[in-house]
Amino acid sequence: MHIEQLQLRNYRNYSKLDISFDDKVNVIIGENAQGKTNLMEAIYVLAFSKSHRTPREKELIQWEKEYAKIEGRITKRKQSFPLEIIVSSKGKKAKLNRIEQKRLSDYIGTLNVVMFAPEDLTLVKGPPQIRRRFIDMELGQIQPRYIYHLGQYQKVLKQRNYLLKQIQRRQTSDKTMLEVLTEQMVEHAATLLERRFVFLDLLRKWAAPIHHGISRGLETLEIRYNPTIEVSEREKREKIETIYLNKFHEIQEKEMERGTTLIGPHRDDLIFYVNNKDVQTFGSQGQQRTTALSIKLAEIDLIYNEVGEYPILLLDDVLSELDDFRQSHLLNTIQGKVQTFVSTTSVDGINHETLKKAELFRVSDGNVYT
Repeated sequence: MHIEQLQLRNYRNYSKLDISFDDKVNVIIGENAQGKTNLMEAIYVLAFSKSHRTPREKELIQWEKEYAKIEGRITKRKQSFPLEIIVSSKGKKAKLNRIEQKRLSDYIGTLNVVMFAPEDLTLVKGPPQIRRRFIDMELGQIQPRYIYHLGQYQKVLKQRNYLLKQIQRRQTSDKTMLEVLTEQMVEHAATLLERRFVFLDLLRKWAAPIHHGISRGLETLEIRYNPTIEVSEREKREKIETIYLNKFHEIQEKEMERGTTLIGPHRDDLIFYVNNKDVQTFGSQGQQRTTALSIKLAEIDLIYNEVGEYPILLLDDVLSELDDFRQSHLLNTIQGKVQTFVSTTSVDGINHETLKKAELFRVSDGNVYT
């Protein structure tokens, strides 16, 4: 899988860009605030239909323009076809092979992308929502139906929280509606949890040996899922639903007092252990970075194993954050098999065969030069 061409119109600081890429390694060089990360972000948006940097889609549109468009031609399973994302004040359109997709779950997963940026180092030491977002984005790539259930869950959760807030303020006492919304939410919550358990099982399988290698055999990585209910990872959806319903019944009065939903996938977390110690709390910065790198490299193999093709890898200003050993391990892993985009202010000091054979692009003020 690789991107052959990318076209941008009115996207961030790019008025117009038409560019073709090497199917191996592409290095984007430029000073800060010239457009390197915007170019990487555009590829990410083409895959996920949303930015990893901002939830405000209007920020993607160039100042005083009505829309932004990203169009890419990709090769997947030996077939070449276009993808397109258009963002405007009227909303967002996603096109696959020039046909608009009514549901994003029918679009996401067509182009598989793994991004590793400096903020991903907070995957280990940052707040739980970063780890939940990681699960949701990566699981959505290999199981697009997951995106549908996630959207439905978030929709019902919002309605339920609104009702709980009304009950808290004594603006209503409609417990019947609360029970209806709870049942609707539990249906999707159980599906999300079941699929997250399966995903985590796969992630462990690929991440543990990678971490063992990067740590030169000195460390063992373990990943645990921390749900808001007592449930085994081997439970099926029907049993998970029952556990959720019983728990919601048990805490109903507390939720009405607080005016919010207290349990569910939106409050779950991941915990990383290295040699049986919580890395977030007790790990060194080096251990935290090794864990984050192991997780990102595991995504590549996981997606290949599930989809049958390697995803595209985006390394956005991250090489400078890694020491020489971790740099080499990363570049050796991707060498010759993954189309990779590396953004950096300079390649000086990065002495690796992979970059010596790369296609170089220089970015300056929203223009790209080869």
